[in-house]
Amino acid sequence: MQILTVDVGTGTQDVLLFDSERELENCFKLVLPSPTMVIADRVRAATAARKRLVLTGVTMGGGPSHWATMDHVRAGLEAFATPDAARTFDDDLDAVAEMGIRVVSDDEAIGLADAGAAHVFLRDLALGPLLRTLSAFGVAVHLDGLAVAVFDHGAAPPGFSDRVFRFDYLRDRLSRGLGLGGFAFTREAVPPAMTRLRAVANTAPSDLPLLLMDTAPAAVAGALEDARVRASSAPIVANVGNFHCLAFHLVDGQVTGLFEHHTGELSSARLAAYVEQLADGTISNEAVFADMGHGAIVFDTDAPPPDLLAVTGPRRALMVGSSLQPYLAVPHGDMMLAGNLGLLRAYAAHDVQVREAVERRLGPTDGRKSP
Repeated sequence: MQILTVDVGTGTQDVLLFDSERELENCFKLVLPSPTMVIADRVRAATAARKRLVLTGVTMGGGPSHWATMDHVRAGLEAFATPDAARTFDDDLDAVAEMGIRVVSDDEAIGLADAGAAHVFLRDLALGPLLRTLSAFGVAVHLDGLAVAVFDHGAAPPGFSDRVFRFDYLRDRLSRGLGLGGFAFTREAVPPAMTRLRAVANTAPSDLPLLLMDTAPAAVAGALEDARVRASSAPIVANVGNFHCLAFHLVDGQVTGLFEHHTGELSSARLAAYVEQLADGTISNEAVFADMGHGAIVFDTDAPPPDLLAVTGPRRALMVGSSLQPYLAVPHGDMMLAGNLGLLRAYAAHDVQVREAVERRLGPTDGRKSP
């Protein structure tokens, strides 16, 4: 059985082709530039060539691609985007227009491209190029499933804070007692407001079984594959991403508290302080939000104190040297695969046949800690 897992971040996209006929260490993997980084480079090329820019495609992750597009506009050059592509920058198309990006129809976009505008197609999942890359090295690909993780703020109503909307979503999923697995969805089950996840679903082959998941819970679930983390009964597991930092306090696999913040707003000392507050149950949603974070919640104020602080993610160095003595999780020997391994376990929870194949190579699932 082959399952392609793609963990889409801001800096990199991490790819693991899980093959149940191979030892995990012999499965093929790629660490490539993230889609938004690729798009940003293409936009900068249009800016350097002094060309008009037209963006088509679907809603995807912003950040670098957005900044490059704004640099294009500030350079005095025209930028156009179809509605779905424009929602990459803001769900409110009027707000996109105020940025200086003209929202146009698909037909108008085609006309602009035919007239010589630089045409850039937006998408988080570029399955064709990934498969061609593997095939170029002689890898025989015959996929039985696809699992993709992206970070999705969700489409907040006009005038509603996207930070509040995102954290309300986290709270709602966890309040249902679904644990980390509550952030994984089959194609048909993606909530309507999760427009980035839905965009990935719409660009994946319709006949290929698909699982979609939020990146931070996927990384935390993957960190539990580390033997030391899995042996802990009450760890705090933090995923320190390039843009977002999310930390869960888990007790026997159940989430007792969490906070989510913007990594760029955090110093090492501030991050350590929030982790300590999460550990003793005193963390404040209002304080985290006022500090430009998303929020915090403690579900169980009587939860036992953490017996381990495990950290993963590309910005994990923020915790290195902390007095909290963080443990850098290396699930199955590879930190970069944390999200992919979390995706695999989440997929296994949705499909019995997949579970048998995954457990054959990753080992049995601890029911208390399964995503």
